[in-house]
Amino acid sequence: MATKLWASRAASYLRISAFHRAFATVPKDLKYTESHEWVKVDGNSATIGITDHAQKHLGDVVYVEFPEVGSSVEQFGSFGAVESVKASSDINSPVSGKVVEFNEELNNGPALINANCYEQGWILKVEMNKPDEVKALMDPDQYTKFCDEEDAKH
Repeated sequence: MATKLWASRAASYLRISAFHRAFATVPKDLKYTESHEWVKVDGNSATIGITDHAQKHLGDVVYVEFPEVGSSVEQFGSFGAVESVKASSDINSPVSGKVVEFNEELNNGPALINANCYEQGWILKVEMNKPDEVKALMDPDQYTKFCDEEDAKH
């Protein structure tokens, strides 16, 4: 409870809007996939990462596999992988486009994904070539409901 209260106060201080689930945070300004990736869109630029829900299920992240800068990614297509002490999981792109940057800090500190998956733990930046694809993604309310339903099955 104290952690949730601290997180709420920190989010308020930093002016971050977020839904607080029982064990995961879902920021309001992002879009989400069913495979638990998030995307933050700014014009034709998209920043991509895995969700808090995903990183909590994976456990301590120990390695991240990236595509090369300049390569193409397709919406819902795999572009890399995240390895943890528990499992390995493909990372799928929420949007199509050209890779313009990857988070080099994850090479030396992949645990940044566990520490702050929505800020320092981002994975990839893409120049979108089909911006309308964002319409096919879930908003925070839909994603929260999706996670609740998925967790209820387990």
